[in-house]
Amino acid sequence: MPLLHRTIKLVLATCLAAWAANFLGLAYSTSAGIIAILSISDTRRSTLKLAQNRFLSTLLALAVGSLSFHFLGFNLIALALYITVYVPLAFHLGWEIGITPSTVLVTHLLLEKSTSWPLLSNELALFLIGTGFALLANLYMPSHQEEIDSYHEQVEEQLKKILLRFEYFLKSGDGRNDATLIKELDDTLEQALKLVYLDHSNHLFHQTNYHIHYFEMRRAQNHILLDMASNINNCRLAASESIILAKLFSKTAQQLSQENPGHDLLDEIDRYLAAFRKRPLPKTRLEFETRATLLQLLRDLQTFIELKVNFYTNYKEEQVG
Repeated sequence: MPLLHRTIKLVLATCLAAWAANFLGLAYSTSAGIIAILSISDTRRSTLKLAQNRFLSTLLALAVGSLSFHFLGFNLIALALYITVYVPLAFHLGWEIGITPSTVLVTHLLLEKSTSWPLLSNELALFLIGTGFALLANLYMPSHQEEIDSYHEQVEEQLKKILLRFEYFLKSGDGRNDATLIKELDDTLEQALKLVYLDHSNHLFHQTNYHIHYFEMRRAQNHILLDMASNINNCRLAASESIILAKLFSKTAQQLSQENPGHDLLDEIDRYLAAFRKRPLPKTRLEFETRATLLQLLRDLQTFIELKVNFYTNYKEEQVG
């Protein structure tokens, strides 16, 4: 969340929560503003989850605090007992996120020297107002769709460069490939996935996993390319075989778009694999290693394209925009 955007939310939620609590005549009205500050998170879903855990934590804190003050009086010994009992329980139940604001509310009981229902209701109202304004502030989240679309284009362009680079290596016989482009693409995919997971967390009701599946698919393809780069470095194929592979890499590069399912490429690879199986068995160790490298590259390319075909088949209908 951008700093300015987050700051504006904090100011509005804090001031409006404190104002609303004061307007309703609640004691310690500024505490509602503090609770609002603590309840705003980076995403709608995390804010909702925090609110739920803090509410349960607050109920537990008020119950433990009330019992401590009832049996030991309104003093620091009772407060120490409250902390001793409440904090481990909150951690055990996974509600530790509410320890700070809940303890602030419990100290109001100590200051007022009362555990009356009106005072307990006052504390719950402070919590609900503060949390409510935090949730309202997080109803608006900036759209990341343009950035996500940009990552789609960037990833496909980087993949295209890698495949065309493979084509060049095969045609020129130049095996000096340090996989720099593949590492750069891996960094891009990492950034893209962070963004799409953040965007996904901002949709409470209407959700789509399309972008997550898309970039995960591209990351799986990139791992395959890393293996292929190593094989191409050690490639000693005949000129005709290199040209065939180079042609396949070029075609794949031209059909990377998320709109293209890639079935034609799979059919073409199947034809090449069938043709190579009919060739005479290799007679020397070098011929055997060369044939093995060729088949491995073809199978890796086949897996690369199958990942795209499966994605297209399973998730195309989820595409938005």
